[in-house]
Amino acid sequence: MRVFGLAGWSGSGKTTLLVKLLPELAARGLRVSTVKHAHHAFDVDKPGKDSWRHREAGAFEVMVASAHRWALMHEHREPGAPEPSLDELLRHMSAVDLVLVEGFKRYPHPKLEVHRPALGKPLLCRDDPSVVAVATDAPLPADVSLPTLDLGDAGAVAAFIVERLRHGKAV
Repeated sequence: MRVFGLAGWSGSGKTTLLVKLLPELAARGLRVSTVKHAHHAFDVDKPGKDSWRHREAGAFEVMVASAHRWALMHEHREPGAPEPSLDELLRHMSAVDLVLVEGFKRYPHPKLEVHRPALGKPLLCRDDPSVVAVATDAPLPADVSLPTLDLGDAGAVAAFIVERLRHGKAV
């Protein structure tokens, strides 16, 4: 499965760009799935729903299914259980043309850094050799030699990703 990531600091626009990329990539004939890393406790379930009651009662996994979609919730019930790796998560996904990964900035898959200099955060690409380009809304320092893309131009970012895929430059 080919994987390409979007990485950046909180508030940089990763999700906004990813949501704009999905229809751009679909228009180019790609089937795309996503993996989103959450840095905090999150829940997709709601208290009182049957699936929530199943989990609260101790189910290890709960699958909810309908004619429109299905979802699998896996509980980490062991104290101190490690967070699953990106590779482990990808093994649960169906085969598609591309998986866009939001977050997981410490993993070595090829990625685009989403950077807004106004946030005052350092560039990730200076310490991460897996960053292959930077999407930004302002000029970058002259010593950044990576391709630079306009953060507001999802079409150009999609074209960049497709070109990398054509040349086998995605995991």
